[in-house]
Amino acid sequence: MNFKILIIGTDMNAYTMARCAHELTGEKIDLIGKQEMKFTSLSKITNISYVDNLWDTNVFKRTLEEYGEKHKDKKILLIATNDFYVRLISENAEYLKKWYVFNYPSVEVMDTLLVKDKFYQTYEDVLDVPKTWIYSCKEKNLPKQLTFPLIIKPGDGVSYYKHKFVGQNKVFKIKNEQELHEVIKKIEDSGYEEELIIQEFIPGDDSRLFDCMFYVNSKGKAELATFAQIALQEHTPTGVGNCTVLMNGYSEFGIPDEFILKLKKFLESIGYHGFAEFDLKYDERDQKYKVFEINPRQARCSYYFAASTKNLVECLKEDLIDKEEHGFKISKEKRVLSFVPKKVINTSIDNINLKNEINSCIKEYGLFRPLHYKKDMFLRRKIYLFLRDLNYIKKYKNKNWW
Repeated sequence: MNFKILIIGTDMNAYTMARCAHELTGEKIDLIGKQEMKFTSLSKITNISYVDNLWDTNVFKRTLEEYGEKHKDKKILLIATNDFYVRLISENAEYLKKWYVFNYPSVEVMDTLLVKDKFYQTYEDVLDVPKTWIYSCKEKNLPKQLTFPLIIKPGDGVSYYKHKFVGQNKVFKIKNEQELHEVIKKIEDSGYEEELIIQEFIPGDDSRLFDCMFYVNSKGKAELATFAQIALQEHTPTGVGNCTVLMNGYSEFGIPDEFILKLKKFLESIGYHGFAEFDLKYDERDQKYKVFEINPRQARCSYYFAASTKNLVECLKEDLIDKEEHGFKISKEKRVLSFVPKKVINTSIDNINLKNEINSCIKEYGLFRPLHYKKDMFLRRKIYLFLRDLNYIKKYKNKNWW
């Protein structure tokens, strides 16, 4: 193989990309991360190095320089698996280009996506988004006459997770004014000083959530897009927003080609590069898909892109190593991805039509489970995954989690 692959991170997303890389090359994949996580440590397809303070810019640069010098006889494809690492790569792009090839948006573009108050202020006239207010922890500018329930989430996720506190949810659902003040105080007391996003709650259960992924090549041209209806999301306050079951190539409301082409045009117009994941919810009040956020990378559920469309690492290889270009395609191949056992699919999806479509698709094409890679299923990993499945069965018995 005339190139190497280095994945930064050790989480579920890192395992998904390691699996894609292993499926492509058949070789063990190098990972560098900050801490041990069982997704990747209990794997025989990974070689992992752990580095304390990897989020520190100087440590990050020194670590990648050392790896780059060790393998400077080959091109190294660099892949990040969370927002911290994506930002570090973009901020140090010129420095890293001596050893690595990668495809991520510029820092300027990334800031308009990752800093949520900038995202909504910059793109509210271009994209359909939920009704949104920006609250400043410094100015205390709480809007008046809010209608409940509401959603609160951090404007700057990178800064938010640097300030740990008990009950630190990814997203908060607020039922009344008292809860609103309690949650804001808890966040402010943690030391977080940036903006908070206060947003209308769009009605509908998990099945009104959708995922749309793109690969935009290094020339800034979109090559592939997927569109999937989500059936279930994580049923925990810290996991809300992370999907556990979805089906590509399907929407109860018809695959919205015009909407997908609008998102394609949007990405190309802002000079975007790399994988982009749109988190969406269908609003039946006005029949529109509302954009919650855009992740400047593949997500943990993105293996459905590989299952239905194309190996994610192969997209990068063809673009950055082989210098190939492809025309644009919307993937409409029906495939089901799940992090939960089939029992949960049958007991926890309330949308009967969607459940029937999912079971029909599973019967025809099988069920794709990203962590269950048949070439990596030794005894300790099997036990770990079995216990995860048992935990999911218990977790989804709680119907009032949200």
